[in-house]
Amino acid sequence: MGGALSLVACGGGDEFFGFSSGGSGTLNVSMTDAPSCGFDHVFVTVSGVRVHTDPNADVNGSGWVDVTVSPPLRIDLLSLTNGALATLGQTSLAAGTYQQIRLVLALNGAGALANSVVPTGGTEQALDTPSAAQAGIKIIRSFTVARGTLTGLVLDFDACRSIVALGNGSFSLNPVVSALPTAVSGAVTGALANAPGARVYAQRNGVVVKTTVADANGNFTLSPVEQSSAAGNVDVVIVPTSAAGRGSGIVRGVPVVAGGSTAIATAFAAITLPASAFRTVSGTVTPASAQAIVRALQLTGGGSFEIAATAAASDSGAYRLFRTQPALPAAAPVVGTYQTVLPIPLMADTGAAGAYSIQASSAAGAVITQQVNVAGADATQNFAF
Repeated sequence: MGGALSLVACGGGDEFFGFSSGGSGTLNVSMTDAPSCGFDHVFVTVSGVRVHTDPNADVNGSGWVDVTVSPPLRIDLLSLTNGALATLGQTSLAAGTYQQIRLVLALNGAGALANSVVPTGGTEQALDTPSAAQAGIKIIRSFTVARGTLTGLVLDFDACRSIVALGNGSFSLNPVVSALPTAVSGAVTGALANAPGARVYAQRNGVVVKTTVADANGNFTLSPVEQSSAAGNVDVVIVPTSAAGRGSGIVRGVPVVAGGSTAIATAFAAITLPASAFRTVSGTVTPASAQAIVRALQLTGGGSFEIAATAAASDSGAYRLFRTQPALPAAAPVVGTYQTVLPIPLMADTGAAGAYSIQASSAAGAVITQQVNVAGADATQNFAF
């Protein structure tokens, strides 16, 4: 993947956006992704990245540093798993602390599509992007560029939560993007004995901070993940595909060290998951304008963990966990706590078998939670805001 960054900055003299004679450093920007639900490819075309010292700065205001990707770079987000990064480029900018980032996407036009999706087993379709994608997808994240040093910044595009399937068969982008400086991040690695293609999540307090997919050999890498000294340890949640016929596994309290890698399993001490049937939870969120995200959470091992999530259709409010396959294990999850000596013992929580909290969160911040049990059959759960 190619693409070079150039810098266009307003202002001059000894003071630069609040930095007084601080010299300059170098910013390197990369992109990664969480795996998407029900797509073979998700393409976005990045035309630039903008940064600002003020987290509340207006997109049309002054003080922005424009980092232009030239020519615009078309990226298949689904190729960026297990720590893979697409390098957008690097540039010099004033030393100091920046607090707002905007990821700018190109528009679809005549000829090849700038932004598109290929549903599993289907053909390429346009991905409709909101006007905010051209003004810049807003990300609030503080990072510091030190004088004379290289600062790495990774933009993590969560395609699973970002792609909304509409009732007419088309797709729109409701972007969910985060940013993480590489200087404060590390990795978690592992291996699965019987679940290639499983989705693997790093979570903190039931909130997903990083996702990947186990490869054909069952190996996975969660990277970048913010270090534990700043954000706390992570819980690693493993959810196999329905084709694997295996239940979920959770390893609690995994430490993340900046610049390091923590193993929770290896090929010689791989995690083995129990057999399981899979179920579907589906329904409707009203009004559809709520733009809800629907999550399936499981209470086990002293915590609440996300097992699946999807966006409700913005025109009909319909949702399905997941869109193309049943993805909620009916069997009891197996749970253990991190230890340096491998393998980590995992024990089944029989009381949690098939039991989920289905949570709908609107764009306005309202949250509704309903309890379902899919131990014996699929379930329907509707929400009304």
